[in-house]
Amino acid sequence: MSIWVILIEMIVFAAIFTAIIFTYYRGDRKYSPASIHNYPPDIQEEYFKTHERVDVSYRSKNVILTKGFGVLLFTCILLACALVAGAKTFWQGFVILSIMNLIDRFLIDEYWVGHTKAWIIPGTEDLRPYITAKDKKKKWIMGTVGMALLAAILSGVMALILK
Repeated sequence: MSIWVILIEMIVFAAIFTAIIFTYYRGDRKYSPASIHNYPPDIQEEYFKTHERVDVSYRSKNVILTKGFGVLLFTCILLACALVAGAKTFWQGFVILSIMNLIDRFLIDEYWVGHTKAWIIPGTEDLRPYITAKDKKKKWIMGTVGMALLAAILSGVMALILK
């Protein structure tokens, strides 16, 4: 697999990933109970002062369904992209997924959430940044570990499919 195929694959998946995120979280959806779990606890508390309180713990049905659907959707998209690109090894998949982790950290978290008004919940402007340096570090580590696990799973699935 050439470097050009990997670069094109990363650009295509980045465009798909970004389009899905931008589409899903448009308008008031990003402030809805279905999405408020993405914000830190102090932002959630401020939100629930003016909205009905819902369970936003990681064990709640809403969060499990939202995150589970997202993981399943992106796993299927990644598998399809990897098959089309001809990725056959763990490392090829891991490189593509690591670039996605970079795009998520810098384009989504750093730029879109951190430097635009798109994610501001009225009344919480003084609580910015919504993603602190400590949270960014934790997301980076978890993203890297998660991408390695996903690459291992996808390479195993691909080995079975391509057999």
